[in-house]
Parts: sequence; structure tokens; C-alpha cells
Amino acid sequence: MAKSPKRSGDVAKPDTPSAAEIEAIIHGSHGDPFAFLGVHEAGKGHVARCFIPGAETVVAYNLAGEQLGELVRHHDAGFFSGPVKLDGVLPVRYRATRGDAEWTVTDPYSFWPILGPMDDYFIKEGSHLRLFDKMGAHPIKHQGVDGFHFAVWAPNARRVSVVGDFNDWDGRRHVMRLRRDTGIWEIFAPDVRAGATYKFEIVGPHGELQPLKADPFARRAELRPKNASVTTAELEQAWDDEAHRKHWASIDQRRQPISIYEVHAGSWQRRDDGSMLSWDEMAARLIPYCVDMGFSHIEFMPVTEHPYDPSWGYQTTGLYAPSARFGEPEGFARFVNGCHKVGLGVILDWVPAHFPTDAHGLRHFDGTALYEHADPRQGFHPDWNTAIYNFGRQEVLSYLINNALYWAEKFHLDGLRVDAVASMLYLDYSRKEGEWIPNEYGGRENLEAVRFLQQMNHHAYGSHPGIMTIAEESTSWPKVSQPVHEGGLGFGFKWNMGFMHDTLSYFARDPIYRKHHHNELTFGLLYAFSENFVLPISHDEVVHGKGSMIAKMPGDDWQKFANLRAYYGLMWGHPGKKLLFMGQEFAQWGEWSEERSLDWNLLDYAPHEGMRRLVRDLNLTYRAKAALHARDCEGEGFEWIVGDDQDNSVFAWLRKAPGEKPIAVICNLTPTFHERYELSLPAAGRWREILNTDAEIYGGSGKGNGGRVEAHATGSGWAKAGVTLPPLAVIMLELEQ
Repeated sequence: MAKSPKRSGDVAKPDTPSAAEIEAIIHGSHGDPFAFLGVHEAGKGHVARCFIPGAETVVAYNLAGEQLGELVRHHDAGFFSGPVKLDGVLPVRYRATRGDAEWTVTDPYSFWPILGPMDDYFIKEGSHLRLFDKMGAHPIKHQGVDGFHFAVWAPNARRVSVVGDFNDWDGRRHVMRLRRDTGIWEIFAPDVRAGATYKFEIVGPHGELQPLKADPFARRAELRPKNASVTTAELEQAWDDEAHRKHWASIDQRRQPISIYEVHAGSWQRRDDGSMLSWDEMAARLIPYCVDMGFSHIEFMPVTEHPYDPSWGYQTTGLYAPSARFGEPEGFARFVNGCHKVGLGVILDWVPAHFPTDAHGLRHFDGTALYEHADPRQGFHPDWNTAIYNFGRQEVLSYLINNALYWAEKFHLDGLRVDAVASMLYLDYSRKEGEWIPNEYGGRENLEAVRFLQQMNHHAYGSHPGIMTIAEESTSWPKVSQPVHEGGLGFGFKWNMGFMHDTLSYFARDPIYRKHHHNELTFGLLYAFSENFVLPISHDEVVHGKGSMIAKMPGDDWQKFANLRAYYGLMWGHPGKKLLFMGQEFAQWGEWSEERSLDWNLLDYAPHEGMRRLVRDLNLTYRAKAALHARDCEGEGFEWIVGDDQDNSVFAWLRKAPGEKPIAVICNLTPTFHERYELSLPAAGRWREILNTDAEIYGGSGKGNGGRVEAHATGSGWAKAGVTLPPLAVIMLELEQ
């Protein structure tokens, strides 16, 4: 790095740079432009050197507009140099002319570095937890000049330049400074404004020019099909969510009513012309809907930038940028703030397992396998044709961990649902023998991914105690939702894929055969409290030919609706937090498609509106009754009443919480109507029927217990009751006294 010029009125002798160095600047091959361009001491004075393509004359000025000297053109391509009278401090500006045209260029090579030795130290150590404030593009005022600071990690590159509409995409004009200890390249680009498009032009280690790369830390991107990064102001949002965040940071989330509405932002609803809603338009519609429906959280499928709509966001090329499909990043911040003001949490699907191989993305970023493993047995995902992050590189871990912290800090997100955790944990995931590399102990466990997930959860919960991390993990990996210090992965919750699989398998059967598969509903209770579970009916269950939830149900239309109402009643009465994908709350017939809005017109029909009312009432009941949620993740909150009546396909259990009246959940999963089904309840007295999925208001037959059931003491501590069980229905009873 060139020394900072001293204040001096002396003028140097005429500058005579070598032809070789001039040629290197003109062809973008100079090894260290900062050591050559800009202002440098020359004897008792100073010389200035600049490369301004197209200029015929150049005059140097200071920031006050005082002339410092006229420069000589040494090459027709636009290389100038000459002595300057530096009666002040850096930086300098050049006034260039060509014919009648005149323009001003602030010299990017007359600015000092932004990153410092402490940044280098923490980056190298892997403990820098504010990389999102240092890397990428940030607006700053540096040495009296407004502009953007750019920083990117490319340790094996021979040259890195930031190119954009501010320099005609010319990689010779903003060649960046290499910080050799970290492999980070940086430059302050003066006079660049918010809204400028940019990428990085990278020359690989062997001199090969790479495809232009989007900024891995870009906080905004162009709307597809374009894919450049976009400079943007620092996020400013007047947050009104202190009470919301304080609440979630002060309680045990396992003991709260958590009911999640999973949403694909591009297709929940659309404008009349078929275009996607902006965040503000979504806020006006989606927030009131979720509040009315009683959901506690909205979980968005990935809204980070991605090039291909049918990927649903799971193949992201911009982990730090909310997608331009829905407007500017500030719109997303306003949406989250609006949710928090009315008590709704916001969870983001997060994809640290893999990334797409688009040319402008992370793959072979600096001409080498940088973010991914070089060996395809570790670095290529056969299921999705994507690249797998190299969790053994500290810089990659820092990139991902900082991203998790970024969403929590900058956008106040309440949680991250981590996608495809199983694919991260196993080295042989979707691979045949010989297609994977064992770990250092010869096993199939990806120990580097384990350490990454533990570190991510450690830092996320340590920095943001109110956050919720949820693992989509489909195997029996132990302690997914146990603390790191106890040997767990550190997640708050885990999706219960077994519940989803077994219950859907059971309900898809004709009721006449269900008695032969009774254990599909009882088996899950053997492990229901081994993790902190979320019961997921997600988008994955209603795509790729699987059919919608209502279409999965057997029987005629009446039985389909009755079955689905019973399914939801069972799910909301079962231990575990709840997640339901959009459209399934009103029994959309068609499979979900990202190309169009949900079929909201179905709500004009009574069976669909009845289903929506049922889900709303299930949410409100689940939230109001602590017995249904306060011990969702603990065995003391569940007790079987009837678990072995396979002949009638009847199930009954208690949901309990300390100091709360118990609630009996009773499921009759055949069309047989039981006018007086004898069962035991834990106390004598009147039990109130607080929910009946067969109620007429939900589209049912209206059969039930007239609102109450009398249980009579038997002397054994439990009471006997004759309960009316509607066909294909679930009822919930609560002791009145």
C-alpha cells in the first residue's frame, strides 16, 4: 500500500512511468494498482497517476476545487500522470475532457483501506460475527467523500474488480486491494449511489477470466431474469416490536401455543393481472388473515433471492437479499414490523445445505472450489444438481453463521426453519457405495456439518434469545433439539416427519381397513417427547403428484371433508406444535402451484368455508387452553384413555398441564356413529364439549353431545361416561368444575 502523502507545496519532477506498468494497467493485469495509481511521493513532491478511458485531457483538483496540476497523457487508452501540488490531504478529483464533453472522476486509488487489522484478526479466527456490516457493499462517507465500500472474499484470485453501471462494467477501473492475511479484496468506490447495479470481475489463479459474479453478501439484487447485485442504503426501520420480542425472549417456547402458517409469498394471493404482491400489499391482506385465523407465526418458504421461480426459493443465489420479486428490502422489514405489532411471529426457511450452480453464483467463485468441496463426492448434490457448502472451511461457516445472525438482527426475524438438515448430517445421503468419502473415523456422519449447526445455534440463541430454530430432519439423529452443551445440535424444535408420514398413511386408507393399521396412530407416541416436535403438513405434502390434503382423503365428497376435519382435530389435539401449508386450511382441491394464486373462490362454498372455520377454531382453542399446548414437548402432558380399540378405530387421550383442567381428545375414525360409547374420564362431573369437528357450522352432520357429557364416579378414582361419537370426527371435552 502506498504511503499517505504528506502536506506539501513542493512539485515533483515530471513523471515517467514504465511502459510495462502502463500496459499492465491498461490491460487489467497489474499486480498492485494501489502501489502505482493514485497519488505518490516523488522526491520532494508528489505525482498523480490515473486511468480514465476515453479522456483526452485530465486536470487534478482537491475536494475544495483547487487545481493541483495538469496531467500528461502517456497512452491513448487513457493513462495519465504528472506532478501535483498537494496543498492539502487526499483524496483528489480529476476533471477529464474529450472534445466538448467534460466529466469528473474521484480517484478511488487515493483512499485508505476501510477494513482494519482487528477485522483481519477476527475474520481469520472465524469469530467475526458482524461480517454483514463489513462485507458486500455498504454506503459510507470516507475521507469526506460519499460512496460505497465493496469487500469480497476471493483468496485464490489473481485480480478482483468491482464492475457496474457506474464504471461501464470496465474491470480495469476499480481493481480492488487484496488483504493477503484473509484473502479479502476491498475498495472504496467514491460517488457511487444507492441503486447502482454491480458484480465482481474475477481473474482466476491461472489468469482465466471468470463469469461475472454476484456479490455473496449483496443486500439487494435485480429482478429476475437479471441477476446483478444492487447497491442499497443501510436498512432503516422504525421498529415497534419491543413488547413482542421481549415476550419471546423471556419465556420457554416449548410451553407456548405455536401454530405456524406456511406461506409461499409468490402464490398465496396475486393481483388481478396475475403479478405478485409487494410486501406492503401482502401485509394488508396476509397479516389480518393470519390474526383472524389464530396462527401464531407465518413461516415463509425462502424469500432470499433466487433465479428460478419453480425452485420455490430453495436454490438461492443471494442469501442476504430479500427477493426483488416483492419489492425493496425495506418492504420486508415493514412486513415483519407489522406482524410483530399484532403478535405474529415470522419464520424464514433457510437453506445452508447447498447452493445452485448458476454461473453468477458461488460455484468456483474465484476460479477454484471456494464455497464448495472440490471433490464431487463431497461437493455435488445428486438430488438437486447443486453444490454443497464446504463446512470444513472456517470462512464458509462464518458466511453462513453471519447470515443467520443478519436476518435476526436486521429484520427482527423470530426464527429460522433450516431446510434439508438430514442431507447435511450424512456423508452418504442419496449416494451409493463408493460415491461418498467417510469421515476421519471411517463413519458416514458429516462431523463438519454437525459442528456448523452447533455453532450456528449457539451464536443465534446467544445473540438473540427470543429466536426459534427448527430443523427439517427426517432421520433418528439423536438430540436434534437438545442444547449444544448437552451434546445436541442446539435446535429449538424439529419437524416430526414420522407423525406426518404415519398419519397421512392411516387417513388415506378406507376406514374399513383402518383397524388393521391402528398402530400407525399409536406408534408415534412412543417417541413423541424425544425431541421438541413441530407437526408439519407442509408444501412437500401437496406437490409432485401427492395431491392436496382433501384429495388424499378416501370416500365420497362428504367423507373426504369429514376425514380431513377429523385429521385436523387429531393433529391439534396431538402433542407437538402445529404447521399447516397455505390453502389446506380451506381444503383446496388442486395441488399447489407456485405459478398462480390459491383458489380463494372455494370459500364461497359451505364445505370449504366450514373447513376454514374449523382450523380457526382449532387454533383459538389450542391457544386458549394451556392443557393443549403447555406440555406439548413433555410426557406429563399426555395420557392415553383408549389406545387399543382397533375394532372401532377409536382413540382417546388426555392433554394436561399443571394447574389446568385436563382436556379429553376423542377420535372416531370410521363413519360408524356411536350414540353411547363407554369410556373413562379422570374425574366425575360435567364435561363440556369445547370442540366437535362434526358440527354443522364446519360442514358436518351436527351429531354430538349437546354441549356436555356427564361422567359418573365409580369408586376407582376414574369416572365412567357414555359419549356420543359422531362419524369420522374428533371431539374435545373439558371438565367444567
